[in-house]
Amino acid sequence: MNDRIVSSRLSGDELPYENKLRPCSLNEFIGQEALKQKLDIYIRAARERGEPLDHVLLHGPPGLGKTTLAFIISREMDVNIKVTSGPAIERAGDLAAILTNLSPCDILFIDEIHRLNRAVEEILYPAMEDYFIDIIIGKGPSARSLRLELSPFTLIGATTRAGLISSPLRDRFGIVERVEFYSTEALCEIITRSARVLGVEISPKGAEVIALASRGTPRIANRLLKRVRDYSQVKAGGAITLEVALEALELLDVDRIGLDRTDYLLLETIINKFNGGPVGVETISAAINEDAATIEELYEPYLMKIGFLKRTPRGRVVTEKVYEHLKIGLHGFMIPHRFKGGQEL
Repeated sequence: MNDRIVSSRLSGDELPYENKLRPCSLNEFIGQEALKQKLDIYIRAARERGEPLDHVLLHGPPGLGKTTLAFIISREMDVNIKVTSGPAIERAGDLAAILTNLSPCDILFIDEIHRLNRAVEEILYPAMEDYFIDIIIGKGPSARSLRLELSPFTLIGATTRAGLISSPLRDRFGIVERVEFYSTEALCEIITRSARVLGVEISPKGAEVIALASRGTPRIANRLLKRVRDYSQVKAGGAITLEVALEALELLDVDRIGLDRTDYLLLETIINKFNGGPVGVETISAAINEDAATIEELYEPYLMKIGFLKRTPRGRVVTEKVYEHLKIGLHGFMIPHRFKGGQEL
């Protein structure tokens, strides 16, 4: 559900706005300190040798900066980057056209690489290892194989579903790194920087309120900042303070730890209809009329991160933290009209 304000998926009309806020270098990139330190070493070493960077696989939940890091790597390496996605490369010929147009040390960035067609994926194996591809020209008895030499290049793959990448492809990446959720402190820095880029006045407490509701995800933080900015402009003279941020989030139906009505619906369903669990994801899917894969990929990661939901061999189970957050007993559940539960600032 990309229409949720707390969805970590990127909607089409957000791309120009997000590009405006993206950092351009590792020094500007906030958070992911261990990952940045390793990438800095890898990039410096490759540049000193005059070689392309090893192939890089970045995996983790959406909205954490995998695409941003790919562009930063291209700038730090001072090379061009070609951007595509797994679903967009339908035939081997499409991939061959892209690869043969890369210059030495250029970067090919494939988003959602786990969705590559298997026939296309097999073309990548020799390209990644030995920088050549074999293509078949013609059909039937007259068909012949043509080997095309490629310029040495770097493949950067990004995925939210690392487990769906085949072992032969995953093993060909020299650098495999997970992008983690961000701390509240890092998100405060990101929000403050984004507010400065947008020309919005924001107080430290106002930034903290938005950070706590951002589900550890910069994309959500920037989206909430944009909506709080609108509220502040119309209702509060343009400055984002603690009170203004709280009022804006209440209007948006987002509570202080980033839960919205969809999250509450899922938790209510498990508690009221299945006595708190365990219950299988397919059953939850049928009960709330939502795709099971969407629940697993978009809803559950954050609920498990904050300790509200557990996956067990028998199914999903809500934890005591849910009841504590909602300040209710074990035998009753009611979704408040406005979500006011969560951490006090």
